[in-house]
Amino acid sequence: MKYCTKCVMPDTRPGISFNEDGVCSACQSYERRKSINWENRYKEFEKICDKYRGINGKGNPDCAVAVSGGKDSHFQVHLMKNVMKMNPILFSVEDNFPMTNAGIHNLKNISEEFGCSIISLKPNIKAQKAIMRYMFEKYGKPTWYIDRCIYTYPLMMASKFNTSLLVYGENVSYEYGGADAKETYSAKEQLNNGVASGIDDSELIQNCNGDVTLDDLYLTKAPSPEVLDKLDPIYISYFLPWNSFKNYEFARKLGFHDLTHEWDRTHHVENFDQVDSRAYLVHPWLKYPKFGHATATDYASRMVRYGLISRDEAVKLVKEHDSKLDPLAVRDFCQFCGYKEYEFWKIIDSLYNREIFVKDELDRWVLKHPVWED
Repeated sequence: MKYCTKCVMPDTRPGISFNEDGVCSACQSYERRKSINWENRYKEFEKICDKYRGINGKGNPDCAVAVSGGKDSHFQVHLMKNVMKMNPILFSVEDNFPMTNAGIHNLKNISEEFGCSIISLKPNIKAQKAIMRYMFEKYGKPTWYIDRCIYTYPLMMASKFNTSLLVYGENVSYEYGGADAKETYSAKEQLNNGVASGIDDSELIQNCNGDVTLDDLYLTKAPSPEVLDKLDPIYISYFLPWNSFKNYEFARKLGFHDLTHEWDRTHHVENFDQVDSRAYLVHPWLKYPKFGHATATDYASRMVRYGLISRDEAVKLVKEHDSKLDPLAVRDFCQFCGYKEYEFWKIIDSLYNREIFVKDELDRWVLKHPVWED
């Protein structure tokens, strides 16, 4: 494994690239911000909003925002409702896992604070459990069904409500490094990224023990090209310099709750991202056995780019947290899926990438080339 010379991101992250100086594509994207005329970008954003404002008549929604209730959702809804003076309708997908107190509060707060209606999807639990087990055991991607719905459902609903302008936060691939990284305001291509890419219906139907039929999978379907052509999904991060910590500071002043005094997560280095449920966090952590980095690396790298910590400090955070999947996340995950914990860890053991991991004297998987030995 090789690591970015500026942050702590390894070259095993899917789709990441490094330049001749050993700097990752995410750090390069962040550096390019210095040459962007943000005033002109913001004017582009205003023109887009002007195009759609009031398009469906007085009293009807004229845009949509895909939300989770998190810090970024608070910022996006504020921008569209209070700054752009539009009438957004909000679409969310709930993962059916037990929610944290913060998660319950935040989704309610975003509606109450901004005066917006939220239409939430609770996917088919029977199908979700069956698909979770198969995707976890086969690919180490247990929340594929939920993640796929998070991408498809807002598009479906935006079409139904004639809210062509559909607002997302950051372009994840461009901001943090990914195979489809491209600096663009359009979010139409996000269905093709590694998280939301399609799985053949036949594969799921054949391998989920009769618990999944074609009828159960309609929410995973992307809208037709004809429907997509009528939609205008955008990334706010193209028009404004995106900063997760700045969004958090803004959101907490409007009632957003982090996990302070509720849950100190062993594998995170912050307490304000993905706070809605515990079980879901197994999925992003699974990057660790597969690619040798997880949430701690993601956020430590982000903190270095933002100038909040040094690279040496980031290395210490990664060493302390990245491998330590939180026990509460494991318990909720196992309870939802029906696993015994020993069954869960047996599956996890099978997912470790033997090219980058070895077992130590305590029978623990450890990286062959960790960043602290780089």
